[in-house]
Amino acid sequence: MRIGIDARFYGSLGKGLGRYTEKLITHLERLPVDTNEYVVFLRKENFDEYQPVHPRFTKAVADYPWYGWQEQLMLPRLFNHFRLDLVHFPHFNVPILINIPFVVTIHDLILLHFPTVKASELPPFLYWLKYLAYRLVIACAIRRSRLIIAVSAFTQRDIESSYPAARGKTNLTLEAADPFCYWVSPAAEQTLLLSLGLVSKNKTGESIRPFILYVGNAYPHKNLELLLDAAVAFPEYLFLCVGKEDYFYRAFREKVIAAGMINIQFVGYLDDASLGVLYRRAQVYFFPSLYEGFGLPGLEAMNYGVPVVAAQAGSLPEVYGSAALYFDPTEPSACIDMLRQALSAQRNGSLRERGFSRVAEFSWRRMARDTLRLYHKAVQSK
Repeated sequence: MRIGIDARFYGSLGKGLGRYTEKLITHLERLPVDTNEYVVFLRKENFDEYQPVHPRFTKAVADYPWYGWQEQLMLPRLFNHFRLDLVHFPHFNVPILINIPFVVTIHDLILLHFPTVKASELPPFLYWLKYLAYRLVIACAIRRSRLIIAVSAFTQRDIESSYPAARGKTNLTLEAADPFCYWVSPAAEQTLLLSLGLVSKNKTGESIRPFILYVGNAYPHKNLELLLDAAVAFPEYLFLCVGKEDYFYRAFREKVIAAGMINIQFVGYLDDASLGVLYRRAQVYFFPSLYEGFGLPGLEAMNYGVPVVAAQAGSLPEVYGSAALYFDPTEPSACIDMLRQALSAQRNGSLRERGFSRVAEFSWRRMARDTLRLYHKAVQSK
């Protein structure tokens, strides 16, 4: 069987979607029982980021922007050229004109539940036009797909309750955190910590300023405004926000400046090794989101032994189980109380141990194996 994977989101270019796509391909290549041939389609920006390690895997350029007309018109022609038996779209943006059997991974329905012009740089008229196009594309993808992959039971229920056509063909494959931690040299670690202003000198020598970590984007549903309340309650801690600078981070930064908050700091994008330094040093990982399809950063934090304080929302309780402390994301006082509990030495240690146990229950290899099984099931189904 010849399978195409739309990997235009591959790697750091695609944020969370990029991580999922990268790990899927990496672990499909490592499956010994797989005899399929794969064509991995990438954009010019990330084409060199992926290098096939197995002869059954090849790559091709598909330099068409996401959510544009070229994606809708040119991508199906490119797929036909490679004579594919099946295409896997790791995101809902499936070309309406595609005539090849396909499976689609739907990570969440955030745009369906949080349609707001605050989530876009576009003028209101163009935003709502784009929103209608989104509704059309995702509805067509769900209706015409052979199978649908959901990354959590929460997302699976959400898809099936929102789109009756998905019932009976939605399947669950869970994401995971890497089973190892990234390390850098002591000199590189010291350089990073100094550049972020985390190293302070006193009479006894140098010390690391205690900080609470958030990793991700600043879209409205991420609920980062809650950081303003938390930063006031814990002035002795620095709140670090790691994520690529964009319109939403700039807007949140303006709110932070207007509020006069000096203990909220924006780090920008960091590679995995540098991020590993912050995970190891953080006192708590803070996740105030109103809606998440999976919530991978919290699981990655647990892998480094960081206690997680998360919103009681979306898939987060399902994914983190009893290894995190939860709060109502609409109640700042509840958030502050859980942060205070997580920062206490006794609770901190128990959360670390539960986090290690929880993260061990997830596996990228199992996710790839389950996805391969669904490929064969999709080709056999009508």
